[in-house]
Amino acid sequence: MDIKILGSGCAKCKTLEKLTREVVEQNGFNATITKVEDIVDIMKYNIMSTPALVVNEKVEIKGRIPSADEIKQVLSKY
Repeated sequence: MDIKILGSGCAKCKTLEKLTREVVEQNGFNATITKVEDIVDIMKYNIMSTPALVVNEKVEIKGRIPSADEIKQVLSKY
């Protein structure tokens, strides 16, 4: 599973990255997590607000910080 955290490096973006890494570790998901901070790369995903969680090139969550349970539910689909 390829996970990308889209965000400029703000507090919300860092929180989403931290939560996602914790969920992956706690649940034993086989995933690669990448932080994307380049605005040009972020714009390719056609989102207007960050942070965003992208799994296997599909935008799953954008513009807010989800709960750890919500992240787990999203990742469980893959």
